[in-house]
Amino acid sequence: MIDFNNIITNIYEQNILAYINSLRQYPIKLVTLILDIVIVVFLGYQLLKIVKDSRAWQLVKGIALLIVATALSSLLNLHILNYILSALMNWGIILIFIIFQPELRRALEQLGTNKFTRFFGIDKDIATKTKEDIYKIVIAATELAKQKVGALIVIERDIQIKDIVSTGVVIDSQISPQLLVNIFVPKTPLHDGAVVISNNKIAAAACMLPLASDKDIAKELGTRHRAAIGISKESDSIAVVVSEETGKISVAKDGTLIADVKEDALKKILINNIVSKRLYDENLKRKERFKNIKEYLRNKKQKDKSKENTDEESK
Repeated sequence: MIDFNNIITNIYEQNILAYINSLRQYPIKLVTLILDIVIVVFLGYQLLKIVKDSRAWQLVKGIALLIVATALSSLLNLHILNYILSALMNWGIILIFIIFQPELRRALEQLGTNKFTRFFGIDKDIATKTKEDIYKIVIAATELAKQKVGALIVIERDIQIKDIVSTGVVIDSQISPQLLVNIFVPKTPLHDGAVVISNNKIAAAACMLPLASDKDIAKELGTRHRAAIGISKESDSIAVVVSEETGKISVAKDGTLIADVKEDALKKILINNIVSKRLYDENLKRKERFKNIKEYLRNKKQKDKSKENTDEESK
């Protein structure tokens, strides 16, 4: 029979109390303790996120219930029940390895892979991921153009267009060529309207866009092209249009339409305007901030020096 009171007392005296005394003698160990707690909490949180989305979540709840039932049976002196539950607890570690064998195997297989690095929050940098997403959009647009399927894809940049997203059906999915192509298949629920790409995700489909006036666009171009120009005028978004009649790809940017764009040209336009220009602007802003800080420190140093000279002269 397991006496939980004695076990808890021994754990407290031999481990917790002894560790607290060692912290008093060597305060530097407190840093290690904080780091240890942060790592354990982070790993526990990530593990819970993974388990919660799998069949293992029900098993975790069952194990937690078993632990609580064992503790309660001991407190209420239910000796027979406590004996049975304690016996199960003694075999618990082995049972966990047997039950979670597929999950443990999958985790070990992912060591060193991208999935494992994402487990720790180490993902690809935003520029690399954005380039990959652009390639996927180009693949989808090219495939839609071959099939002469009309499409309108809006890529959000610095100015958010949440009001446009709210007019459509929220998807919030990773970008994939297959999904983009399927969305625009004729006579499907989401094909009529625009897809909005925001924060490296397909935010929504079947979105309604503002239309440019007739004087801003040639008469032979249809509603999709007018909508693409309209959104590019009202925001800094870039719109990719596939014509249903001709199968040609066009790009709307800053209120202008670049017509009949080939695959390589489309790729370059999107990368230059979404990745390269943004990174250049960010680096420029960073350098400007650094320059302002240096200027501020220089001026402050001069003022301090001038004040010291004034004080010495007054003395």
